[in-house]
Amino acid sequence: MTRDFKAAVIEWLSHLPLFVGFVGLYVALDVASFIHPLHGLNITPWNPAPALGLVLVIRYGRLAWLPLAIAVVLAEVTARGPTAWSWESVTAALVLAAGYAVLGHVMSLRMTRDTLLDDRHSLAIWLLQVGIGSLLISVAYLFSLSLVGLLPSSGWWTGLTRFWVGDGVGISVMMPLMWWLSGERGRKHLRRSVLNRECVAYLLLGVGTLWLAFGVGGHSGFKLFYLLFLPIVWAASRQGMAGAIVCAAVLQVGVIVAMRLLQYSAVSVAELQILAMAMAVVGFFVGATVNEQRRIGADLRHSLRLAAAGEMAGALAHELHQPLTALTAYANACEQLLAGGESGEQLQAAIRCVLRESAKASDVVRRLQDYFRTGAPQPEAVFLVDLVESVIAPYQLRAEQVGVRLQLAPMPHAQLWIDRLQMEVVLRSLLANAFDSVSASPRQPRRIWVTAWKEGEERVCLRIEDSGSGLTAERAARLFDPAEAAKADGRGLGLVVSRAIVATHGGKLWGEVAQHGVFKVELPISDLDTPPPTQPVFSEPET
Repeated sequence: MTRDFKAAVIEWLSHLPLFVGFVGLYVALDVASFIHPLHGLNITPWNPAPALGLVLVIRYGRLAWLPLAIAVVLAEVTARGPTAWSWESVTAALVLAAGYAVLGHVMSLRMTRDTLLDDRHSLAIWLLQVGIGSLLISVAYLFSLSLVGLLPSSGWWTGLTRFWVGDGVGISVMMPLMWWLSGERGRKHLRRSVLNRECVAYLLLGVGTLWLAFGVGGHSGFKLFYLLFLPIVWAASRQGMAGAIVCAAVLQVGVIVAMRLLQYSAVSVAELQILAMAMAVVGFFVGATVNEQRRIGADLRHSLRLAAAGEMAGALAHELHQPLTALTAYANACEQLLAGGESGEQLQAAIRCVLRESAKASDVVRRLQDYFRTGAPQPEAVFLVDLVESVIAPYQLRAEQVGVRLQLAPMPHAQLWIDRLQMEVVLRSLLANAFDSVSASPRQPRRIWVTAWKEGEERVCLRIEDSGSGLTAERAARLFDPAEAAKADGRGLGLVVSRAIVATHGGKLWGEVAQHGVFKVELPISDLDTPPPTQPVFSEPET
């Protein structure tokens, strides 16, 4: 016995409890789905057990082949009874197990362990594999049944269509649920979905639509079946793929129970199963689309957070300059005092100043770290006039150097509850854009003026205008599109970041269509006793 073989045996035995549980569950599912068997064979219009077998093969590879073969043979015998104990039945069952093993291996080539089938491309590839694979398995299985004399030639075509429908529907509807349950990441998302209050609502809607479709209209064909699309589309659009998977599984079980109670014929069951598969597939694609959009949104928020961090770093560099300069001066003073033999109050005072300025610098760095990690604002009470004057002050010298007339109108008395650093980033970005605009414009004189007024008692509007070229309607419409803003001349992602920051403070930022540059920022006026709640600028979405 080679070392590799011994290692494989040991690994297989380590999974023995799992494999025993798999065999039991597979047989139970197969017996429960033994509905309208053709010629007494295990050819039924609903067969969810293979979905479980495929998941096991994808997860454990060749180690799963033996338990899969045992499960298929035992399911064949258990479902059909003692008459199935024959070499013919066992041979056909082994052919079926081999087909599932091959299909599982093919699926494993594209399905990694951490994939959740929650994007449209992988979902489409998987459905294509299910359709073609289940068809080939059906042909091979029925051919083997014909060879051993268990299937009459007259029933070959009926058997093929019914078995293909049963396997195709069972795998396509139930495998996503079983796949998610087999992985920690999938279980986490399913748990979050099931524990959500909205899950109860759409499941109740599912029960209601099942009653309407089968209780009220059950004996008039499938006229009300379309109602079942309502809960699964709701679940998929709100909770993504997780909601679609849960709802599809519940509705599928409900459909099977209803068909058993109403004693539908085999033909009706097959037709209804095709409709059920269409319903589930629609839900899955809606859910996959929702998940993709959420991921795109998360990626965009991450990109904007990085861009915002860059903007913040520029503002923080300005704020760090003062404490670092002071630190240098106090450190030099300490050095001189020590050189002069001073060890009393003067040295202690200088050391306290060093500690104070170090704390200021540390606080500035910490705020950048917090923002980079969470995007969360650090709100404080700030008067509008103090905010605007602190931002404009560094630009006064620049305005004189480049020949720009920078005017600041009297500010109204308004108190804001804002993250001062973030709002300074916004105003600096708008002023920088204004300087770029007037520098590129041939108009004279070059002017930038900042005004503000109250909009009632609850809002204040700040306007930054420049004598440069204004915005056209087309450009204004695309101004805050990240894809377009990244290519826009002189503005980049600064405006996108600025709008996100203003929005999280409960305000608005927009550019007006005009002959010259006009940007407005509207913010809520706050009472210190009741500061408004703030949320992260770029919060992560649920998936």
